[in-house]
Amino acid sequence: MWNSQAEAISRDALAELQLHQLQRLLRRLTRVPFYKNALAEAGIRARDITSLDDLTHLPFTRKTDLRDHYPFGLLATPLEDTVRVHGSSGTTGRLTVVAYTKRDLRTWSEVMARTLAAGGVTRRDVVHVAYGYGLFTGGLGVHYGVERIGATVVPASGGNTLRQIALIRDFGATVLCSTPSFALYLAEASAEVGVDLYALALKTGFFGAEPWTEAMRSEIERKLGIRAYDIYGLSEVIGPGVSYECDQHAGLHINEDVFLPEVINPATGEPLPDGVKGELVFTTLTKQALPLLRYRTGDITALNHETCKCGRTTVRMNKVSGRTDDMLIIRGVNVFPSQIEEALLHVPGVSPNYMIIVDRAKNILDTLEVWVEVDAEAFSDKLGRLADLQRAAERHLYEIIGINAYIKLVEPNTIARSEGKAKRVVDRRDVYQIKG
Repeated sequence: MWNSQAEAISRDALAELQLHQLQRLLRRLTRVPFYKNALAEAGIRARDITSLDDLTHLPFTRKTDLRDHYPFGLLATPLEDTVRVHGSSGTTGRLTVVAYTKRDLRTWSEVMARTLAAGGVTRRDVVHVAYGYGLFTGGLGVHYGVERIGATVVPASGGNTLRQIALIRDFGATVLCSTPSFALYLAEASAEVGVDLYALALKTGFFGAEPWTEAMRSEIERKLGIRAYDIYGLSEVIGPGVSYECDQHAGLHINEDVFLPEVINPATGEPLPDGVKGELVFTTLTKQALPLLRYRTGDITALNHETCKCGRTTVRMNKVSGRTDDMLIIRGVNVFPSQIEEALLHVPGVSPNYMIIVDRAKNILDTLEVWVEVDAEAFSDKLGRLADLQRAAERHLYEIIGINAYIKLVEPNTIARSEGKAKRVVDRRDVYQIKG
């Protein structure tokens, strides 16, 4: 363990700590007009919260609240005390903004150090970070955890696969951090250029930012010759480091001294017992710049409070099994169908009738294909005009969602209509089986 005092704390001591932190959090939230009003409407004051059971009386926070107060309307500290801003895509094309003080960054590096240490990382390791750097929290979040441990970090970021292979080989990387789909793509590309990953120093990998299955874990471990660990995080809460697997691979340990978790019935908001799937909710107990009260993640999972065989006492969450909203996670990027619709509506010559098809090419990298009808005049025009229209749509879509997609232009009235809610998304990844 990186921090046995926090990771193996007694449940009674943890509950006392969480209650104290929750009460302090409520006092801090009165500085934020949104929360001040929400708590007043609920008739709640900090002194009214006398046990963790009272948490259910507090109001929820939703992603729409962050979007509605873009960019800094939910800050609980002065902007001059904010030293970092990150963001993830939202339904309207606006970023969901998150902010950090210096102490928030120290907390982030601490929870990421716990994450990496649970997979055996020490200061003797060389850690290749292939998560994206920038507004996305993945790259820098992992980066600071590596530095906190004292290991050597290689900030490779995403893309340029052949260069990544060379860096892993030449720098003697022992740990790989990336999306699981990129890890498999790396294995395929290595085989194509004659690099034997088994002959390299790689021994461990930490994979997250997109859903992945146990079958995918087995495939990664077989093709890369490593031990694969699942990690979970979300930008709104802090980034990577919210929860992590230990060597038991029996659920992901949540850093409960920092994040207070609940699982609720998404329809009623009522809390659910251990083992029952529902929507995951987090309260950020220690965050300074942009704390969140009962934030509804939209992720579906279940909790397990039994003490793990590894000795950690923190609650474990199952792998996320789905979403309560229509958000897609494609190559680690949050994509909403409404963003795609917005992009298409700004391209003259195409209609609002479209279909989104998500697949996994060669069982490795997620692909995004959008079928969209063109109007009759454009379709009857020259082929060169259609090619220009396709390129314009692809370029505009990239500007909105930040990843490449293939636009397939189809004839008018090709895409099936519905009398009810239109079926806009076909996600084939859920039924795709990994084959050797």
